[in-house]
Amino acid sequence: MIFNTKKLKITSLLLLAATLSFGQSNISALLPLPNQIEQMTGKKNFVLTPRTTVKTNLPKQAFCLFELQRILGERTGQVADIGTPSTSGNSVIEIELDPSIKGKEHYTLDISEKKLSIKGSSHAALFYGLKTLDQILLGDVCNTANNQIAPIRIDDEPRYGYRALMLDPARHFLPVEDVKFYIDQMAKYKYNVLQLHLTDDQGWRVEIKKHPRLTEIGAFRNPKTGSNGPDNGFYKQEQLKDLIKYAADRNVEIIPELDIPGHTVAVLATYPELGCTHTDTIQKIMGQTVDLMLCANNDKVYTVYDDIIKEIADIFPSSKIHLGGDEAVIEKNWTKCTHCQDLMKQLGYTKESQLMNYFFDKILASVRKYGKEPMLWCELDNIRMPANEYLFDYPKDATLITWRAGLTPKCIELTAKHGNPLIMAPGEYTYLDYPQLKGDLPEFNNWGMPVTTLETSYQFDPGYGLPATQQTHIIGVTGTLWGEAIKDIDRATYMTYPRGLALAEAGWTQMEHRSWDSFKERMYPNLMNLMKHGVFVRVPFEIVPR
Repeated sequence: MIFNTKKLKITSLLLLAATLSFGQSNISALLPLPNQIEQMTGKKNFVLTPRTTVKTNLPKQAFCLFELQRILGERTGQVADIGTPSTSGNSVIEIELDPSIKGKEHYTLDISEKKLSIKGSSHAALFYGLKTLDQILLGDVCNTANNQIAPIRIDDEPRYGYRALMLDPARHFLPVEDVKFYIDQMAKYKYNVLQLHLTDDQGWRVEIKKHPRLTEIGAFRNPKTGSNGPDNGFYKQEQLKDLIKYAADRNVEIIPELDIPGHTVAVLATYPELGCTHTDTIQKIMGQTVDLMLCANNDKVYTVYDDIIKEIADIFPSSKIHLGGDEAVIEKNWTKCTHCQDLMKQLGYTKESQLMNYFFDKILASVRKYGKEPMLWCELDNIRMPANEYLFDYPKDATLITWRAGLTPKCIELTAKHGNPLIMAPGEYTYLDYPQLKGDLPEFNNWGMPVTTLETSYQFDPGYGLPATQQTHIIGVTGTLWGEAIKDIDRATYMTYPRGLALAEAGWTQMEHRSWDSFKERMYPNLMNLMKHGVFVRVPFEIVPR
């Protein structure tokens, strides 16, 4: 992407002016906002000196200790000595695992005159405590410039245990280093899941050793078709394993997504025989979105996908595999397919949608066989209101994601009724590929996509204001970045930030602690910090103080 240097300078100045206009303190850059904060007014500051030592029960090579030194070095220019016993009068930094603290991501951060203490029962908790410390230093620049940290006590844990962003390299391939860069940014804001959309009509992006043709053909577009032309590439299994470790160090779990039975042109271009009886060879349209699906009555479909799921399960240590299940154009495929119609008669089905039960019963048997749990997009029996039931009978061990605008209240009701865990990704709040302001990115507006402003994203309450007893099955949130027009990592981060900051707070901070005005104040230094680290963001000019 070519940058307009003059525009970037103006952007930086606007952000700096906005930051200064709101003032600076040890809480002015905390994002997401911790759920319990006690400022220790009148107490003396902690002073970082060359004699400051680090007390820890972590191994010396623990990633959290490297992260501590990075934070101190970047914010203050100093580092602390790890493992050397403290002498009388010197300040001490404690980074300690404490099994008495309940909750995997629950941490405490206590800063006093002589001691800075971060404790939690897991590496994840300590990592989040360090991220909060980083933002304290970022916001309180006057003290930080003098290697001082104002006293504060924070006792914090997230509202939801599942806080995700989704990347879509199937539509436009993103190299591994770009995905790592994206992980670096999301980890700053306590996201803990990256959903990686690896297959779609436009591309198959994961190496399957038993079926190499999937990437030999499915990873390469016809130059004159597809979403704006050629976009080739795939991830080798060793690359993915390296990426998974990189993410795990930053407490991000990667969940792979293989979209079926629709969104499968890349598969059908490779193996046309997996399609319905009316499906001819489609290699000539590889990369286009066309209304084709896998055949429900084809044993080879289930054999090939058993092979695929086995290798995916071996690559990804995540507990779940996402199998899509969205936008299956049943009436244009299974209604016309003689094999599918024969199966319906054999099973006594009266609706083609019932074949989804048959299809996913067989597919999910493979998922469970290889030790994984299924995840699916939540589809209802009518994609527009009113909807009365699921499109098909989702098994109770399937985690569902609500996504269609306007249908989330019904999804909440039905998942509670049927016992499915639910992740919240309603399009009107969390679709990061939607334009952020009218006229922003004209190619999006030309597709008729609705605008999702920063304020709209911030107003998102994952519990939809329901009584606590009616939302116990809601386990988290996902910000979804579909890739049709995400041509590179700069576009990906531009569409993610600052709305990704708003969704981070929706996933972490309890509603009673959230405030739009407070968020705006805390957002500006974070946008400045992202830009400092080379992240291309959209500055919300419409709300920047002038």
